[in-house]
Order: sequence, then structure tokens, then C-alpha cells
Amino acid sequence: MVVLRREIGDVLRDARQRQGRTLREVSSAARVSLGYLSEVERGQKEASSELLHSICEALDVPMSLILREVSDRVAVSEGLLIPDTVPADLAVSIDGVDAGWARTRSEFAPIG
Repeated sequence: MVVLRREIGDVLRDARQRQGRTLREVSSAARVSLGYLSEVERGQKEASSELLHSICEALDVPMSLILREVSDRVAVSEGLLIPDTVPADLAVSIDGVDAGWARTRSEFAPIG
């Protein structure tokens, strides 16, 4: 069974680590305690939408992209194939966004 808080925590941790930032840096920027952010990243605490927004702002990553990545992980666990192509018009509209996050999920197909 997929536990949403764990997936959210994993995606947030991955985003932070890709930036080479510490828990302390992000917790300070998000105005959340270091311990609480650590628990969110480990999937031990459920982040409210407000807290998630603050963390995403501190990471300078749109919340929609964090949630999209979480959605992809859930889809994979459900056995869905997720296309990894980006339509040209979407690629232009996300100029400046980390390419690792720039993927569309317009079509889902069962695996196998």
C-alpha cells in the first residue's frame, strides 16, 4: 500500500538534496522547525497544504510539480505506465523550471 505522506516526504527530500541544501537551510526558509521538516521528509508527519506550500516556496519548486512527481510515483505503484515526453508548447511554457520536474502526465496506460 502506498502511504502518501512517505511519497511526499521522499519527493521533498529528493528536491532538497538535488539543490545541495541542508534540512536546516530549508527549514529556516520555510519557517518550520528542523525536527518537523525532518519528520515530513521521512514520512512520519503529514504536511498540511499550508506547510507544503511553505516548503515548496523555500525550495523554489512549484507545489504542482512536487505533487505531480508524487502522483507519478503512486501511478507506478498502481502499475500504470507514465509517458516521459513533454509537448513542445508545454516545454516552452515552463522555461526556467528544473528539467527534472518538467514532465507531462496527460496520458496514462496500463503496464503489461
